[in-house]
Amino acid sequence: MSSILTVIEKLKLNVSNIEDVPESFSSDVYKLTLASGENVYVKIPFNIDKLFREFQILETLKGVIPVPKVLDIWYGDESNTGALLLSAIQGMPCTGDMDEKLSFQIGVYLAMLHEVKTPGYGYHVTDGFKLLDQNNWRLHIKSNFEKWKEPCKEILDSELYERCIHHFDGVFAALPDPDGPCIVHMDFRPGNIMVNGNEVAGIIDFESARGGSSEIDFTKVNRYIWEDNPRTKLPFIEGYQSIRPMLALEKVLPFYDFYDAFNAVVWCKNRGIEKNRTFLQENILILRNSVGY
Repeated sequence: MSSILTVIEKLKLNVSNIEDVPESFSSDVYKLTLASGENVYVKIPFNIDKLFREFQILETLKGVIPVPKVLDIWYGDESNTGALLLSAIQGMPCTGDMDEKLSFQIGVYLAMLHEVKTPGYGYHVTDGFKLLDQNNWRLHIKSNFEKWKEPCKEILDSELYERCIHHFDGVFAALPDPDGPCIVHMDFRPGNIMVNGNEVAGIIDFESARGGSSEIDFTKVNRYIWEDNPRTKLPFIEGYQSIRPMLALEKVLPFYDFYDAFNAVVWCKNRGIEKNRTFLQENILILRNSVGY
């Protein structure tokens, strides 16, 4: 709580109420009611890189798709990473039933996001845009997996781990050429899609967004939308294709489902196994299914 009080003081806000926002897994998010009665949000990112990344992406997307407006930014000090003051989007997270119309619209907005080109494969940092090594998305994916091997080895049972290592080589080699570079959200799931009735009100949480290949954004769409409600898949794809061509999903989805789960195991290790045990078990099950173990 001390960090939000510091931010309120630094941004000179006159606040009548502070609410913690649950389901924010990386950054700390607070809903503030100002003395004027207006609701705003403060986002205190996990590190300074996420602060700049989200700020630059939100500025880029202004007027392109509905996203929160950056009302103010504090760049932090020696003991605080800084904070973004964001406008409220009038809606609720899209975690309930989704009909075909809404699914079509979400597909449209994801395609509109992917139509925004970036200077290369990379991400915003404090002093500009940092390109990935050799500006190569496939090399980036492979090097990430190499980095994750050691921490995963400590968590996974040895048989599952060995199968994962062997599985990666086969599915990675079968990937088509990457798409992009374009803006990719990296966490495009129902909790980050705000809706008002069956209309999209806005897309939130761009702290991990970067210049990448559009293929990676279908991972959580598949897991949390299509697998949960298969009838949403066709209208979603139709919505997406009304803006830009759809890539070969059957080639990329199995790989990214596996890749994302392997990454999630490392995330749980870094952020605390005990408090993230349910999420860890969910991803270990995905790995087991991916490798047939």
